[in-house]
Amino acid sequence: MKTTVDLLQIGNIATITNVDLDKIPLKLLEMGCFPDNTVEIIQIAPLGDPIYLNVNNGSHLAIRKETAREIEVEIQEK
Repeated sequence: MKTTVDLLQIGNIATITNVDLDKIPLKLLEMGCFPDNTVEIIQIAPLGDPIYLNVNNGSHLAIRKETAREIEVEIQEK
């Protein structure tokens, strides 16, 4: 099922399928937010922003919800 990172729930693990290079910061790409890498939702702030991620089992990032909307993923079945 294709979706974006901002719609995932805590504990979801997904594979990044597409990123909008014009809309996400270069730093996210440098930390592993590019296609074929995995992303796991660790925590979501009480008001839904920011979202705390584990990218490729190594990089821990907090990103804004508006940025998370630009990262398309496919949820992995458990």
